[in-house]
Amino acid sequence: MSLRDIEIYGFDYDYTLAFYSSHLHTLIFNIARDILVTNHRYPEGLRKYEYIPSFAVRGLHYDVQKALLMKIDAFHYIQLGTVYRGLHPVPDEEVIAMYEGCHVPLEIMSDFYGKSSHGHTMKQFMDIFSLPEMTLLSCVNDFFMRHNIDYEPVHLYKDVKEAIRDVHVKGIMYRAVEADIEKYICYGEQSHAVLKKLSAQGKKMFLITNSPFDFVDRGMNFIVGKDWRDLFDVVIVQADKPSFFNDRRKPFRRVTDKGVLLWDRIHRLEKGQIYKQGNLYEFLRLTGWRGSKVLYFGDHIYSDLADLTLKHGWRTGAIIPELRKEIKIMNTPEYVHMMTWLQSLTGLIEQMQVHRDPTSRAVVEEWIKEREAMKPHTKDIFNAQFGSLFRTYHNPTYFSRRLSRFADIYMASISCLLNYDFQHTFFPRRTPLQHEASYWPDKTQRLNDLNHSFIYLILFSSACHILK
Repeated sequence: MSLRDIEIYGFDYDYTLAFYSSHLHTLIFNIARDILVTNHRYPEGLRKYEYIPSFAVRGLHYDVQKALLMKIDAFHYIQLGTVYRGLHPVPDEEVIAMYEGCHVPLEIMSDFYGKSSHGHTMKQFMDIFSLPEMTLLSCVNDFFMRHNIDYEPVHLYKDVKEAIRDVHVKGIMYRAVEADIEKYICYGEQSHAVLKKLSAQGKKMFLITNSPFDFVDRGMNFIVGKDWRDLFDVVIVQADKPSFFNDRRKPFRRVTDKGVLLWDRIHRLEKGQIYKQGNLYEFLRLTGWRGSKVLYFGDHIYSDLADLTLKHGWRTGAIIPELRKEIKIMNTPEYVHMMTWLQSLTGLIEQMQVHRDPTSRAVVEEWIKEREAMKPHTKDIFNAQFGSLFRTYHNPTYFSRRLSRFADIYMASISCLLNYDFQHTFFPRRTPLQHEASYWPDKTQRLNDLNHSFIYLILFSSACHILK
């Protein structure tokens, strides 16, 4: 993908231009927990639970009927050791018995947008805002199990979902952030620098967000300044993505600076104006911004990117803030040593398993045991409960699979754009398929520093055979 071909840059707002501190997830958790107690008559004892920042990772699946939170790989297999009921792991034997193995059939997986609907019993949590929702689900499940309270898991899931929705829809979160903007928003200078650089290069820019105008305006004033609207050619708020990309029925509506909705028909999208709702088909007709000359950035792989790349041919960029932490871990001597030895063991087992004499078999069996013993460490180094966002023990996660399908590029933040000029071309890494030979020397390489890393299309680990 060459930046010289990109003429128009589009952005989501939350976790794309505005990055939030951990205080926001604590706020969402606490408010939703109290809504359960106050509005849904859940036990008062739930108020003792606090948000656990290190518990969940994005991309997990939740079995609504069994009340189980788990990580699934790209081939629909459950990663054993990552299945949780409440705040405690479920033994592998129990998981295998419940699912008659580790494979989750396609018909019960989440639907195209990761939701549990139309017979799908799995829900996939792809949004960064879903981290407090997963934690709250687990905490309520934990409370009921600890107190031997009989409950219906489906009702619990729907109540927690509704409580989390109320935090957003009723404006509770928006008001809290606006009241203490410095506590909740960070990374402002980097977003501002990217927007200024694009503007200086004469690039067109637009903003499409589900957030309301007052909330966006307050945040962008803090991040960019009061003249932030001068940088954007089109600003659309409360767009209702992903419906915005598919539903042709909703027309655009102009909004005044004071939030008053106007009734006039929209014949063109004007710079400096604010528009609400609308749909992508009307957006394309009014702007003419079509195809691969448009690059749109968002943090939600389904709601922000899927329809754009599959139906409209836009280039897409996924914002994955978790990359910062994961790349730091992957650059540690501990991780490099562990993965080097794990790959070496795998290579040795592959080569030596053809020998059937007792001595060779005993050595291979020891290697297999050592390899199995190392697998939990490759998970725990990222997250003690669920491991890496991108990998199960060896396979890519289901999250990684969808990421590579719907995003042309992905990065920790849009600040990565600052390291490249607008003539730069990004090339996908060619990694060998199972039947292909490696055309470069085997060696373990450290990943580049995050500030010089922008495009990630295929995560890989290179084999390093230190024993022959």
